[in-house]
Amino acid sequence: MDLFDLSHADDTSLYAPLAFRMRPKKLDEIIGQQHIVGPDTLLRKALELDRLHSFILYGPPGTGKTSIARIIASITDSKFEPLAAVTAGVSDIRKIAKDAGERLKFYRQKTILFVDEIHRFNKSQQDVLLPFVEDGTLILIGATTENPLYELNNALLSRLKLYVLESLNDANIKEVVTRALQDKEQGLGKINVSITPEGLQEIVTAVKGDARMALNIIDTIVNSYRDGDLPLIISGDLLKKVIGKPMLKYDRTGDYHYDTISAFIKSIRGSDPQAALFWLATMLEGGEDPKFIARRLVIHAAEDIGLADPNALLIANAAAAAIQFIGLPEGRIPLAEATIYLATAPKSNSSKTAIDQAIAAVRQSSNFSVPPHLADSSHSGVEKLGKGRGYKYPPDFGGYVEQQYLPDHLERAKFYEPGDKGYEKIIRGFLNSLKSK
Repeated sequence: MDLFDLSHADDTSLYAPLAFRMRPKKLDEIIGQQHIVGPDTLLRKALELDRLHSFILYGPPGTGKTSIARIIASITDSKFEPLAAVTAGVSDIRKIAKDAGERLKFYRQKTILFVDEIHRFNKSQQDVLLPFVEDGTLILIGATTENPLYELNNALLSRLKLYVLESLNDANIKEVVTRALQDKEQGLGKINVSITPEGLQEIVTAVKGDARMALNIIDTIVNSYRDGDLPLIISGDLLKKVIGKPMLKYDRTGDYHYDTISAFIKSIRGSDPQAALFWLATMLEGGEDPKFIARRLVIHAAEDIGLADPNALLIANAAAAAIQFIGLPEGRIPLAEATIYLATAPKSNSSKTAIDQAIAAVRQSSNFSVPPHLADSSHSGVEKLGKGRGYKYPPDFGGYVEQQYLPDHLERAKFYEPGDKGYEKIIRGFLNSLKSK
């Protein structure tokens, strides 16, 4: 049985899961995605005119990707072929494409290929699919929870329009749950079940925008706690008992992983310790590798704080060492300490800018050598080569003496410019004092 076999079954069957029974059957029933399927949107017009283009539905679980595909299957005049990427092979794609070509040639009927979890297609599968999408043999609709910009090759992606589904907000989830409890045809409206405001909020907090999960929780409670015709009140306490600790949707290798670490670093860079701690907690609760977080803190300390506060790198390195030594859960504390320190430290990227400019100068230099007076003179006989000759030893001149340290063609180059925040103000003052000597 595949993704769409149940479309021929009785949706109101008491044996079907509540989430299945409550699937939208019309575009107007889809909640929270009006920017994609609302009136006068591109996809809506294409569906109504049965002039579909190839596209990708990208969004978190439980936001309506499969529901949109099911609606397309029910209203299109084209042949609709569903395919699960986790079980399909190259031979399946070729067979569907062959049948689609014959159908188009002899019956002038288009074929829509719906691929669920299309991000699981490997390069070979995508390469096989590409020419059939390109020449119009197949209209491809893909659904994915992973960023297609990372998972699909550019050749295929360039032939697809991308529709981004948004995670449902609190009001959307409340509407989904309320509709299911009141619907007498497909939902639970015929039985004596209700939910308290606290219970509704508990579900909203637990499911993090996933409508399917919300309905599955309601389904589980009704099946487990309903006693004949006695009223069932779904309270906050009952939900806490059923749900336990809410699961955070966090894929350590997926799109949300990169977005969250980006938000973490940008919050530190923006000197917002509250936001930085929130994103740190998100990663820790989601099961992120704490060593990965520690590495990012060390990088940030050098890249965005640098010499404005040299202690930042020491604090970040100490947190990284602590994680290696004590692990979690105690390791969350040094990570939090480093996060707060870095977020509240003055910021400067002068070290990064300086080394990048110096590297650029090296790469752009066609030929250069070490000035003779700076060359190594520790070996016997090198004085014959002029190495070290003319070098002025700074301690002999009170700690500083002016002399050339760069190759001739870069004699006046400047790579490092100290900022005016934190410790760099002291560095700036010291370098300026040398100019007056």
